[in-house]
Amino acid sequence: MTAMAEPTGGRVETPVASYEATDLKLRKTMGLTQLTALSLGAIIGSGWLFAVLSADSTAGPASLFSWLIGGVCVLFIAFTYMEISGMLPRSGALSRYPQLTHGGYTGMLLGWAYLLSAATVPTIEAEASVTYLNAKFPTLGLISPNSTILSWPKGIMLGYGFMLVFFLLNFLGIRFLSEVNRWVVLWKLVIPTLTFIFVFAAFRGSNYGSAVGGIAPMGASPIFEAVATTGIVFSFLGFRQALEYAGEARRPQRDVPRATILSVLIAVVLYTLLQIAFTGAIRWGNIGIKVGNWSGLSTSSWASGPFYRELHAAGLGFLAAFAALLIWDAVISPAGTGFVYMGTGTRTFYGLSVQRLFPPGLQVMSRFGIPWASLLAAVFVGGLFFVRQPSWYGLVGFITSTTVLTYIMGGAGVMSLRRLAPNWRRPVRLPYPWLLSALSFVAATEVVYWSTFNTLVEVMTFVFISIVLYLMYYAPAKGFLAPSQGLTLGLVFMAAWVWIAAKGGWVLRTGTLPVHGSWTFGTYFTAFALALVLVTAATWLLSNEAGRKHVQASWWFIFFSISLFLLSYYGSLGVNLENSKIAPTVRFPWDYLVAAAIGLISFFWAVHSSFETEELHELHESLSEGRSAGPEPEMEEAWKPLRGEVEGEAATAT
Repeated sequence: MTAMAEPTGGRVETPVASYEATDLKLRKTMGLTQLTALSLGAIIGSGWLFAVLSADSTAGPASLFSWLIGGVCVLFIAFTYMEISGMLPRSGALSRYPQLTHGGYTGMLLGWAYLLSAATVPTIEAEASVTYLNAKFPTLGLISPNSTILSWPKGIMLGYGFMLVFFLLNFLGIRFLSEVNRWVVLWKLVIPTLTFIFVFAAFRGSNYGSAVGGIAPMGASPIFEAVATTGIVFSFLGFRQALEYAGEARRPQRDVPRATILSVLIAVVLYTLLQIAFTGAIRWGNIGIKVGNWSGLSTSSWASGPFYRELHAAGLGFLAAFAALLIWDAVISPAGTGFVYMGTGTRTFYGLSVQRLFPPGLQVMSRFGIPWASLLAAVFVGGLFFVRQPSWYGLVGFITSTTVLTYIMGGAGVMSLRRLAPNWRRPVRLPYPWLLSALSFVAATEVVYWSTFNTLVEVMTFVFISIVLYLMYYAPAKGFLAPSQGLTLGLVFMAAWVWIAAKGGWVLRTGTLPVHGSWTFGTYFTAFALALVLVTAATWLLSNEAGRKHVQASWWFIFFSISLFLLSYYGSLGVNLENSKIAPTVRFPWDYLVAAAIGLISFFWAVHSSFETEELHELHESLSEGRSAGPEPEMEEAWKPLRGEVEGEAATAT
């Protein structure tokens, strides 16, 4: 490994080659308060401003259960990352863990999925701010008439203006970013709390009664659908920020796990209370739709600013006055999340570069200690999605699904590292590891499934195009494939993949119905699955022995994706065609059980497929010396209530 040249004039001359040495460049300035604030700052963004209405339009009053289910799923996922992040605190963490245990092929697929989700959050937060501003100032024309789509040029250009602000805040360095975020988080906690209190003043119990169809007028299945498609899980995704900035924490082994769980628990309580209050304060006459027409909320005038419209509709003067303040919160809260997530996108590019999946130039630091090339890349990718999906409601499902798709590696990663590195020091050691890891994997699987076919068809298409990057850049650079082989196979797959997507008629379309003359689903799915299997098999055949290990360790993910994608079409959540659904072949709850079975099979297969990669071997050499296998006593004590242990009993090592 070549060493890193010392910075000159605050700038790095040569990127670090060593996987482990790269994080030494980052400034370690963040404590527990700052890490918790960072996660809360990302969690409390646009989600609570829009998801309450979107959830009601999908599940009715039962949406409050959707928030609780979403919170529980995220907690299971967060538990597993507590152990991993405690033992391996790294910036860009979630994009880097898959490659450690499953190699470059899996690392590219999941790292690319995570990159898509992280880089698009600043976009959706900017869209949220613009949308709420239009609710207050409709004459500005920031939104297209009778829609929630940003107008061109006014709305989209203002969105780009927010992105520029996010860029500048990140460019000035992590210390400046964390200090700004500290004060923004205080604001973001106070305003949603006051909103709950004031909206609750207009609460009507009849909105939970028989007049509107009861507590669950749409049935049970939409409760779960709302978790993934309406912004609920999206609203919790900021928990990962403490993990992403772990390489810049002073005491990461202790503070990162605590900050992660604390931020999720605070958010669960706050969001559930906001949903209860919003549902109870709906004024059907003001909206102009029939009482109990929950699905009509999504296309109503309230969709452009749910809480703002509701506070005005209450008919109480002091609530209308607070609504004006809420407009500015609708700018500050999403903007606060946006600049934090732009840092996340930056560190994801950085992390993928450290893994050698992207060029090393993305690791070059500015004088402020920020990987500036990665920051520019994050701005560019996020900006593209203003063109692809200039609407909060349109982009939220894509971000949720791509993010949670990568979270399946939390559970698989814990058990893979227990298998490959059993003696490493674990400051936080997960109790009942097989059980909680499997539950984490299944929880992530269900959320991905709940995203529905209409979302998954785009997610799967965009995620697997990253195979081209593996073939044309990573595999030749590592010596797994000859450059000519990688280039040829990559170009062939890219041409086939674009052709399949176009003939399928589902991707990059503005309507819900596939284009006239497109393939039937059976033909499309067969071509989709064959393309993935054949390119993976061809890559395995052409690779050398080392490269084959990387491809072999990815077959579980190919199985997972193809199986879940097929189920999403035929299951109870089905596919939307002109606002109606194809009659499901696998009905609720059996489709949920099938999804869980797919998750369990994939989980055990993933753990079995893990192997000691080059990066993991390097970490073995740098971390194993002088480290014990046991957890720190203070963190071990924190797990006792979960295991049912009482004071004085010996903690049983798992």
